[in-house]
Amino acid sequence: MSRFWKIALIVVAVIVVAGVGFRLLHKPAGAASTQAAAKGKDGKDGKDATPPVPVTVVPVAKQNVPVYLTALGTVQALNTVTVNPQVPGQLLSLDFIEGQPVKKGQVLAQIDPRTYQAAYDQAVAKQRQDQALLATAKSNLTRSQDLAAKGYISKQDLDTLRNTAAQYQAAVAADAASIRDSQVQLNYTRVISPIDGLAGIRGVDPGNVITTSTAIVTLTQLHPINVMFTLPEQNLDLVRAAAQGGAGLEVAALDKTDAHPIAAGGVLKVIDNQIDASTGTFRLKSEFPNTKNELWPGQFVNVRLLVNTVSGGLVIPAQAVQRGPDGDYVYQVQADSTVKMQPVMVAGEVGDSQVMIGSGLKVGDRVVTEGQFRLKPGSKVNALKPGEVPAAPTAAELDKAKKNTKGGGRRH
Repeated sequence: MSRFWKIALIVVAVIVVAGVGFRLLHKPAGAASTQAAAKGKDGKDGKDATPPVPVTVVPVAKQNVPVYLTALGTVQALNTVTVNPQVPGQLLSLDFIEGQPVKKGQVLAQIDPRTYQAAYDQAVAKQRQDQALLATAKSNLTRSQDLAAKGYISKQDLDTLRNTAAQYQAAVAADAASIRDSQVQLNYTRVISPIDGLAGIRGVDPGNVITTSTAIVTLTQLHPINVMFTLPEQNLDLVRAAAQGGAGLEVAALDKTDAHPIAAGGVLKVIDNQIDASTGTFRLKSEFPNTKNELWPGQFVNVRLLVNTVSGGLVIPAQAVQRGPDGDYVYQVQADSTVKMQPVMVAGEVGDSQVMIGSGLKVGDRVVTEGQFRLKPGSKVNALKPGEVPAAPTAAELDKAKKNTKGGGRRH
């Protein structure tokens, strides 16, 4: 058993010696390569062979920055009217075109008026009949008053004649009311548009017998038009303070990707008088001219509400800001053309491509906007303007880089 362990120890010792020898034989080339890579030298002390990294650099600018609140909104017609007939009857015609504008007072449909015309004529005839009876009663009363003065008619008969005249006078007044009612019913056979708007799809065809519950068409008013949206309750004080000036706050409607405005010129009209406790939001109503029909009822849009303008805000391109474990930062170019990681605080977005910096930078500081993935703190950079292309390396620089590559190769 002891012999076996001796043999095992000898084998282990041989393996260890062989490994150490192999490392010693290859140490000069590997060490030189590692030293050159670590120091970045080209064989001469104090001279860096690593070329500067080309990056796009933009200075921090100072400008007036609008402050926006954004939300998802729904387009809502200023007025929506479902047109129902006010009298039943047979529908003779529809006098509008689906999907086309209609004017207030325009005839939309015609209902058979014959029954209502007959009722009107009957009311007129009844009034004439009662007017004739009233005239007779008044004549009898006048003659009787003359006879009563001479004692030929009793006071009781005179009172009866006087009451008869009053009765027919009331009947004539009732007939006048009946005529007006019949006239209204007759006018209802012509269905009139109550608003200026856009006609939808018709709900009934001519020839059908319709009732007061039949929807003929729905009209929507598009000029102007409303956009409803909600904001978190923590923004309520900010919006109310901004709206106290009297002038309506500016509102814009953007497409679903927030890429560009589809309707401008909107004005905030109403801040709702209560907060929805279930969602912690409050509603707002804005109004747009919508002269070109950019907005359509029921459409979803992104709403941008201007609540303030910061004077002299610090602005940089949004792509300059990087996200790190300790927060936001930028690569700032220093006087010696090296970069450092500079922590910043983003105060808000400016449009679609810029951000406002709350702290960490000052006017004129240069930040990297393109090429950050090749950088680390202390990296040497070749600062380029946006759109500028780095110059091609000279023959001497290419030859120097080639020598450095050969010098860093492994020796055998």
